[in-house]
Amino acid sequence: MSTTQPIRNRELLKKFKDFYRITEPNPRNYTIIIIGLNTALRINDILNLSYDTVYCKGRVREHIFVREKKTGKENRILLNNEVRMALTQYHKVLKKTDMHQKGNPFIFPSPRKENQPLSRYQAYRMICAAAQALGLGEHISCHSLRKTFGYHAWKQGNDPTVIMVIFNHSSFSITKRYLCIEQDDKDAVFRNIDL
Repeated sequence: MSTTQPIRNRELLKKFKDFYRITEPNPRNYTIIIIGLNTALRINDILNLSYDTVYCKGRVREHIFVREKKTGKENRILLNNEVRMALTQYHKVLKKTDMHQKGNPFIFPSPRKENQPLSRYQAYRMICAAAQALGLGEHISCHSLRKTFGYHAWKQGNDPTVIMVIFNHSSFSITKRYLCIEQDDKDAVFRNIDL
């Protein structure tokens, strides 16, 4: 059974982030990846972001409010500088698209279906194509963006309880699975303990 994994290696993560910015430029795909890596939102919640949720008078909001599709819980999310820059650049492209001009309310509109967001399958294909091109393996999927956020938030010393709250998990055991702690992570604790 294949289990979705985070992108642990910082160098590979940078290459993954830059794939649709530099290697195969695509502002929409780049923005989806940046939002996923920096907000911990599920892919369905990213794809269902509306223009008015993200932009106010053409400018990126500082915070967004998202009612998560899976849990029904509302979440207030700060958009950090990386996300705000990506969304600012993407806005220039978005406002020129036919679907946006026809009134599609989603920031990632379906190119074929009116008033619908980009499909989860299209997002999956886009993420897998970048992962494959970089040799990241078969365990990278849409959910890897969310898990990568959690893994690196934890590795940077953030409180796992706060990460659990950000994920809107009902128990810490779920969050522990998301952190994908491996033997080398445990070894580092043993190696660096100074009592």
